[in-house]
Amino acid sequence: MFRLDGKTAVVTGAGSGIGAAIAELFALQGARVAVLDVDLEAARATVLRLRGSGNEAEALPCDVGDLESVRASFELVLTRFGTLDILVNNAGIAHVGTLGDTSEADFDRVQRVNTKGVFLCAQAALPAMLAGGGGVILNMASIASLIGIEARFAYSMSKGAVLAMTRSIAVDYVKRNIRCNCICPARIHTPFVDGFLAKHYPGREREMFEKLSAYQPLGRMGRPDEVALLALYLCSDASAFVTGQAFPLDGGVLMQ
Repeated sequence: MFRLDGKTAVVTGAGSGIGAAIAELFALQGARVAVLDVDLEAARATVLRLRGSGNEAEALPCDVGDLESVRASFELVLTRFGTLDILVNNAGIAHVGTLGDTSEADFDRVQRVNTKGVFLCAQAALPAMLAGGGGVILNMASIASLIGIEARFAYSMSKGAVLAMTRSIAVDYVKRNIRCNCICPARIHTPFVDGFLAKHYPGREREMFEKLSAYQPLGRMGRPDEVALLALYLCSDASAFVTGQAFPLDGGVLMQ
């Protein structure tokens, strides 16, 4: 039911964290996986793990906020694999700040990756999906697109746009056999979180990690593999009747 045999999947930001977990699970389920990341060495490390398990994968550099970079990467995907069936728009960056202390440069930087990146990659994938008779686009939004979170102004703006794009793509292409959904995670424990704590709370990493974990009523952060399992459902034929939806993966945050 959850197999992806014969499918080609593109996963952006797949050099580490959630993207790497999705790429690994998709490969395990039979997909050919294009691992895109602005950090090519990180993408290659993911691909080495996939190929070590006998899976077909390719590492490609991609700055999702740059049109020419996106075009070049997707052209290489089609040259390498011939088809494109699944796109997971996972690449994204974070920002901490309120309306009052968010600079124009910060705002533009977050929007360039989190919003423009989803737009450019989805647009680049569209012709191949239409030519192939359909496909699946899965976007990574956030619970910040559904509720207000303190000091996440620019980030919340960008993820709210991802949610709106998801619904727009879904309604525009539902008759062309292209499904589009998004996942809205709460905090997920990735290397990014550890780096963020080390940078902003030196000497207090454990204290702040526990505080961030406690934000979720279940008392912990989510794991990348848990996001990957939901992504697999939404990108497989098991969810063939699902489109235009936002799926919280929040440890109970939204039930409060």
